[in-house]
Amino acid sequence: MKKYLLALSLLLAAAHAPAQVLPLREQAAVINQLLAERFDKLLPDMMAQTGIDMWIVVSREYNEDPVLKTMLPAEWLNARRRTVLLFYRDPASGRVERLAVARYNVGDSIAAAWDMKKFPDQWAALADLVRQRKPHKIALDTSRDFGHADGIDHTDYNELLQALPAEYRARVVSAEPLAVRWLETRTDSEMRIYPRMIEATHQIIAEGFSERVITPGVTTSEDVVWWFRQKIRDLGYDTWFHPSVEIQRQGKDQPDSGVILPGDLLHVDIGITYLRLNTDVQQHAYVLRPGETAAPAALVQAFTRANRLQDILTAQFRQGRTGNQVLAAALAQGRAENLNPVIYTHPIGYHGHAAGPTIGMWDMQGGVPGSGDEALRHRTAYSIELSAATAIDGYAQPVRMMLEEDAYFDQAGVRYIGGRQQELLLVPRRPPPAAQ
Repeated sequence: MKKYLLALSLLLAAAHAPAQVLPLREQAAVINQLLAERFDKLLPDMMAQTGIDMWIVVSREYNEDPVLKTMLPAEWLNARRRTVLLFYRDPASGRVERLAVARYNVGDSIAAAWDMKKFPDQWAALADLVRQRKPHKIALDTSRDFGHADGIDHTDYNELLQALPAEYRARVVSAEPLAVRWLETRTDSEMRIYPRMIEATHQIIAEGFSERVITPGVTTSEDVVWWFRQKIRDLGYDTWFHPSVEIQRQGKDQPDSGVILPGDLLHVDIGITYLRLNTDVQQHAYVLRPGETAAPAALVQAFTRANRLQDILTAQFRQGRTGNQVLAAALAQGRAENLNPVIYTHPIGYHGHAAGPTIGMWDMQGGVPGSGDEALRHRTAYSIELSAATAIDGYAQPVRMMLEEDAYFDQAGVRYIGGRQQELLLVPRRPPPAAQ
């Protein structure tokens, strides 16, 4: 009980202290508590919904299945030797056994179930557990459409099948529907943490796009990129991709150099990783020219058009609709309103580009086969990622407002987890030195 109360207090601390990243030991306690909740509260229903009564997840050390990686305790940075997890849902009680065909328990949630004296061979031990439980379906992590759900390697797959009794080999199915649900579904505890992560991401952007970091005529876009990367690390977070900073400038397709100048429109793509969750955000800033106190009206209007496209897209979210259906409806309305839309929205959670329905890719606006055919489900999170293009005098190409903000989808609809950018950030020019 004391251990549970400690973990609960740490969860609350993680949810209410955006400026303070927890020490690693406390982060581990939070991660393990979040994982225990997922095993207890999510997995049984997911197995019932998908009709899968046995799920076997296999990895060898340093070649981890993406699903298994999310199931390891925080103290395990990798699988150990060959790690085999077995989840069995008893159809009568609905209870899910969580077993490891391993030399030791996998954290506090998965019990070791390998009698090495009786079964020196690991696969033989697994086959015995299967025979005892007589599952109707044995799900393995194979998938054509989701790399996250395709984690069992060729060798393990073949050896596992060879070890199974013949009558059970025909019962092997893809775990894709179960694996996708496991990865995409967010718990209430995770959603108490997420707003703080997004607030931290927004704060990092606001500082990076300010005179504290940018000196027009001196600072380059690459300087800002590396400032973002270092700032994320210095604050105690990690990132799942290298940030990018782009410049749109009047008069040319691309700037001759990466030096940031007054009048530039800046764009950042950035994300942080914390407590096994990820953010993914894109925002814009305008570098004021001498005498300016606001961005030009044409850029402000272009930005407003991108906000409108966000509204069009999120209004199309319905449980049961596929990603491709949402994409087609949103694009049709965006085109009808002359927004020149491009939509490339994706789930987010354990991975930055996460499992679940894909809602367009920048180069696949007609729909995404496979992952785009996946249906939306409640209690899932998305990076609402898109762009609207506007022709503006003086720019060689239409100005693209590329926005991305993280949102949560449930029975109440879509809400931005930490708000969204609704006006351009401004980079004031550095004041001149005081007169001597």
